[in-house]
Amino acid sequence: MVSSKRKLCPLLVVLAVVALTILVTPLMAATFKDLEKNVVEKVLPNGIRVIILPRPVAPVISMVTYADVGSVNEITGITGMAHIFEHMAFKGTEAIGTKDYAKEKEALNKVDETFLALKAERDKGRFASTEKLKELEEAFDKAQEEAGQYVIPNQVGEIVERSGGVGLNAFTWLDQTVYHYSLPSNKLELWATLEADRFTHPVLREFYKETAVIREERRMGLESSPSGKLLEELFAAAYKAHPYHVLVIGHMSDLESITRPQAIDWFNKYYCGNNLTVSVVGDVDPATAMPILEKYLSQIPAGTKPTRVETTEPPQRGVKRISVEDKAQPFLAIAYHRPERSSPDHATFEVVTTLLGGGRTSRLYKRLVKEEKLALFAGCEMMGDKYPGLFTIFALPNKDKTTAENEKAIMEEIDRLKKEPVPAEELKSVKARKRSEFINSLDDNMGLAMNLTEFQNINGSWRDMFKKLDLIDKVTAEDVQRVAKEYFSPKNATVAQIVAPESE
Repeated sequence: MVSSKRKLCPLLVVLAVVALTILVTPLMAATFKDLEKNVVEKVLPNGIRVIILPRPVAPVISMVTYADVGSVNEITGITGMAHIFEHMAFKGTEAIGTKDYAKEKEALNKVDETFLALKAERDKGRFASTEKLKELEEAFDKAQEEAGQYVIPNQVGEIVERSGGVGLNAFTWLDQTVYHYSLPSNKLELWATLEADRFTHPVLREFYKETAVIREERRMGLESSPSGKLLEELFAAAYKAHPYHVLVIGHMSDLESITRPQAIDWFNKYYCGNNLTVSVVGDVDPATAMPILEKYLSQIPAGTKPTRVETTEPPQRGVKRISVEDKAQPFLAIAYHRPERSSPDHATFEVVTTLLGGGRTSRLYKRLVKEEKLALFAGCEMMGDKYPGLFTIFALPNKDKTTAENEKAIMEEIDRLKKEPVPAEELKSVKARKRSEFINSLDDNMGLAMNLTEFQNINGSWRDMFKKLDLIDKVTAEDVQRVAKEYFSPKNATVAQIVAPESE
């Protein structure tokens, strides 16, 4: 049966969508620009910067607490510490998560004592007594069991959930550790109370059990993952001086030996008022919200703002090549050193990321995947923000295709960037996609809250968030060529690949 409704020509549908995009994108950008004048900020007496953005679309608020600390702040022996705190911040406080804190505190001290004794014996290496190790391990397990009887599991999460909260979570990366969730708008005081408590009176309960969980994460995410192992080797090879050379998860030996007292020292140094930024976005009135936030968040000790990492990565003097043997499918990664996110060239790098490897319309995807069938996937990513990071190209070779074939095609596309100006229409399309991606990331309260704190800490001001669209618009074909020539040179490259074991 033929429908009585007339179908639109597919071409007309495409043209209609394009026309709508042309009309909507400037409108969205204009609305986005209008948000800037609604932002209210205040630095509290203890140094916490509070950023509030009223957005009364629905009776909800999203809150972000941004700690200006990541794996870049770690040193040898305590790698993985920043990530540990992503876990520890949900373990509760002296008032939350415990049946009897006075008794629990004594039990936790006993756990520390037994672990330090066990660690001391382990540190003897081959001279350690097997019998004594067994005895100390049993004492340590017993101490943990005794401390565990005072724990109320997941009480923080239950309080948030009962109050209508959603999205309670955190993440750690090279430069930051971020805690976030959303609540009904009439629960702001509850959030401020909980946040002040967990960053003023934290209890690192179940610390050693949690580091065991993280060790398992490392086994599954890196050691059992060919691409994970490759990424770890890539960073280690690309950086010989800067602390970006260790991934966030940390080294296994450090995760086995880190102590709770060391973690407490870390907390006192980095989780102070002068190193925290808070954002609240949604159905919130700054006039009534700011006094509430100041009342509770000012309880967090001010501390001293930690200094920036002073170690600088020296210029690379030649291409670095590494191979990771694994029975898995071959994989290729090519990384170039690039400047930090606050650099004037960052907008150009963002455009180049989308142009070369941003999705199915990118140059690498079209050539390697669609046309020449060299790869199952090809793309680009920038890693590292606060300090000079990496521009990395990934390719997953197709069946019967090699990493060498993929590398050759990638290098030809890199040379094309250097020699041929990007056609005006292609550049216009790439910038439109980049603008759209950014606008979409701000579509909800949480996206805005995340970006406000991130721009404040990475770029130096949340106001830079509202300059991003203009900076992308200003990128020219000449900028793309200049950046490609300056940074995409062989001596600035680290090439990593997964290869089959030699025996095979």
